[in-house]
Amino acid sequence: MIVCDALVVGGGPGGSTCARVLHQHGWNVIVADRARFPRDKVCAGWLTPEVFPLLDLDPEEYRRTGLTFQTIDAFRTGVIGEPLVDTSYPRVVSYAIRRCEFDHFLLQRSGASVMEGFAVDTIRRNGHTWIVNETIETPVVIGAGGHFCPVARFMRGSSETTAPVVAKEAEFPLDGRRTNVASGVPELFFCRDLEGYAWCVRKGDYLNVGIGRRESQDFNDHVKQFSAFLERSGALADAAHLKWRGHAYLASGTGARPIVDEGMLLIGDAAGLAYPESGEGIRPAIESGRLAGRTLVVAAGRTSRADLQSYADEVRRLYPPASRTPGPLRSTIAAMGRLLLGSRVFTRHVVLDRWFLRRSRSERAA
Repeated sequence: MIVCDALVVGGGPGGSTCARVLHQHGWNVIVADRARFPRDKVCAGWLTPEVFPLLDLDPEEYRRTGLTFQTIDAFRTGVIGEPLVDTSYPRVVSYAIRRCEFDHFLLQRSGASVMEGFAVDTIRRNGHTWIVNETIETPVVIGAGGHFCPVARFMRGSSETTAPVVAKEAEFPLDGRRTNVASGVPELFFCRDLEGYAWCVRKGDYLNVGIGRRESQDFNDHVKQFSAFLERSGALADAAHLKWRGHAYLASGTGARPIVDEGMLLIGDAAGLAYPESGEGIRPAIESGRLAGRTLVVAAGRTSRADLQSYADEVRRLYPPASRTPGPLRSTIAAMGRLLLGSRVFTRHVVLDRWFLRRSRSERAA
């Protein structure tokens, strides 16, 4: 039996951040992941500047690694098939990375022991500790395995009742493929019903394209329509032959999952924390991972639900539930939204600054 102070299930940005916090305070931490790193993780890989202080990482330090690091200072936005609005900023407002590189970098940097190719199949209580796969014994298990995290499933004790946001993405080297998507200028295309959006993000010699929607009904039809749009617009000539990768997540406000229990915490997508407007999950994963680690350090070995409740309270404060628009109003709001998305002022100050970049008032005024 392997004994450790904490087991983190999932080696993504949230899991590695939590592991690093605990490791820096002398904890014996194991990160277990069913994948082997560097893993093939398809993601737009969009980082706002606020992510780097949470990681105690300078952007220039990451740039010097030679890994993909694309600065972003402009956007093209609009409704699919309609004229786009161009928005430029006087300085860098975001960065784009490749998740296969970024996740591997953070995991190595965490200092924790890593068990790759380790799928969690069983979890059981043994006194004041958890036994995982009859292999690892630990007083604390942190679920950081995304929407389908086995720790979240164990804590829930039943099937998921909340419908997740569904998405399909593809990322690939251009290798001579023709595209009119410019590096450093992400393109965001909203569905006409405003129930989702698509994107093109170029990262140097790589292109990431994808589409996500709040509902799975007719989703494949939307993917096909987006592929046809990519070809018509000149973004990608052979979009019909893309190999799409699917995933799902819960946005904060779409449904509350229990996020703490006796000796257990959930972080990131496992806790359903992605931003509801943009679907960004990297910053919430890192922020919640850091908070979970600090909560455990302050608890000094106490792992009761009461000792961990402060983590749940702070997460709910940072990621409050959002109200869902009643069905009868959606068509009216969508019609108004399509008009507003043609406005440069609304696009910059609401869609980009507030929803996607999440800039503070002082940043928006600068």
